[in-house]
Amino acid sequence: MFLRTETLTEKKLLGNTLRASFAKNNTRTLWQGFMPMRKEIKNVIGTDLYSLEVYEPGFFASFNPEKEFDKWACVEVTDYNSIPDKMKMLVVPQGLYAVFLHKGSASEGVKTYRYIFETWLPGSGYTLANRPHFAVMGAKYKSEDPSSEEEIWIPVNAKQ
Repeated sequence: MFLRTETLTEKKLLGNTLRASFAKNNTRTLWQGFMPMRKEIKNVIGTDLYSLEVYEPGFFASFNPEKEFDKWACVEVTDYNSIPDKMKMLVVPQGLYAVFLHKGSASEGVKTYRYIFETWLPGSGYTLANRPHFAVMGAKYKSEDPSSEEEIWIPVNAKQ
């Protein structure tokens, strides 16, 4: 599952967002709203889709599945010179990420996240950083297909 650590350069993303929680998973609604409007974005970099979460500082200190966060459906863009109506901008700052490969259906992603947060992170030389978390859904992403693949990017800092 663990692939590598990588210093991400700043990314400019454009898409839709809504408030979500782990108990109230409205990811499907978010993507159903975003995908038809995606063709309106003129300055897209590549074909990857980004499923992204922005958590408040300390979100994971005392886990509560009802606690809300910002969930995004977006694409990377070259600039913000042309922003379609109802779309929002998000800049992901440069920083260190641990990158994991999730193989299998999207609904089985919980197994990969459990491994990351319960096994890998506590045993690694890293701590969780306060930057966006995201999944990159590229050419091998097939939603609920068991052969689907996506990269999961978790923001980290080296332990001091």
